[in-house]
Amino acid sequence: MKIFSSILNAVVNLSFHQSQSHHRHLYTSTNNNSVFLSRLVLQNVRGGAINTSTNTRSSNYFLTESSSTSSSSSSSRANSSSSLLVASTPSSNTVANTTDKTITTSSTHKTICSSSSIGINKMTSISNNDDDAVAMYKYDDKDAFAGLDHPGYSLESDPKHFAGGWLAHRKGVKEDTCWVKQIGPKLTRYEYTSLPIGRAPRILVLYGSLRPTSFSKKLAYEFARLLEELGCDVRTYNPHGLPVREPSLENHIKVQELRSLTQWSDGHMWVSPEMHGQITGVFKNQIDWIPLNTGSIRPTQGKTCCVAQVNGGSQSFNAVNTLRLLARWMRMPCVTNQSSVPKAWMEFDGDDAGGRMKESSYRDRVVDVAEEFAKFTAVMAPVSEELTDRYSERKEKEAEGRLLTQAEKETKQVVNEARKA
Repeated sequence: MKIFSSILNAVVNLSFHQSQSHHRHLYTSTNNNSVFLSRLVLQNVRGGAINTSTNTRSSNYFLTESSSTSSSSSSSRANSSSSLLVASTPSSNTVANTTDKTITTSSTHKTICSSSSIGINKMTSISNNDDDAVAMYKYDDKDAFAGLDHPGYSLESDPKHFAGGWLAHRKGVKEDTCWVKQIGPKLTRYEYTSLPIGRAPRILVLYGSLRPTSFSKKLAYEFARLLEELGCDVRTYNPHGLPVREPSLENHIKVQELRSLTQWSDGHMWVSPEMHGQITGVFKNQIDWIPLNTGSIRPTQGKTCCVAQVNGGSQSFNAVNTLRLLARWMRMPCVTNQSSVPKAWMEFDGDDAGGRMKESSYRDRVVDVAEEFAKFTAVMAPVSEELTDRYSERKEKEAEGRLLTQAEKETKQVVNEARKA
């Protein structure tokens, strides 16, 4: 344990000194109405941001132990292969067992992964009672929903309700052949705990197809893996089972799950196929279920958004342009970069080979977009409320005590007109 801790500390300290020249971003705030002043520490440490404080929070679910114990070369430590992967909790104490090459965690999240596979165990039916299942995916208890012991953190969705499976992008991925892990040391990351956000950015990934071999799902999974490698807390939503928009179905478990994930998140990663020159109905239906406001709460206001699309034919930008329009309508600032993958059937390996994205300039662009999105979200999330603090809404809150729904505004208008008459 002492040797393992020494290696980690040495890597962190060395990376910190090497990154001094990269401390080029300044960001300001001390409270809600002033400016933060914090250095954005860029690290090139494999596996994302490594916390040196026991009180900091991070959602890097994979802890890695270098197969080399030599301290003579920093490059040998950075490039050495990992000997284990585990799903760990950000808030629990982690104890290394160097005998069997596993790491056990507290009861918050006990799932352990072998070094040959990324992910956690398959998910069984979450509840025989539909009411209990729906309650589990509501955002009433924010801490419970955000906790890593939530049943939604699984490789597969619940077979009855299709809920959960937020880590489906890890299923079947082997570390030694994963291109995301291979380029990990070359990615630029923030040390999120040193920023005003104070934790890993929370990213919700949405894709627009129900086809098992969907290319939009494959691209969405690649983004999810990259964002995790960049230290983000990532949840992928499964659109299976989500009913077509109908107000009477608002208590449906898939609707509640989608809305809760939206409230939980700091940003959205949207990936849609282009069909007939537009996004698919599957994707639009997900956006239709996310309300602009729920009472006085605006679920998406100020959250970041990143857009990408896949094409069956030549490159097009119709879908990403529509996604940007939707993001603007949902009051979500959108990252300037984007990805459009043409002839997607040529850009991904076959399903028997894992369906991973092949090396190309299009894949490089995907990496660029993911890097930018992670940084953009880390910077924007702490000040989203300040940026969306509007005079008209403050005026309404002062007069009414809260923000009114559109229905309440229309009812009030009818009553006032009736009184005048």
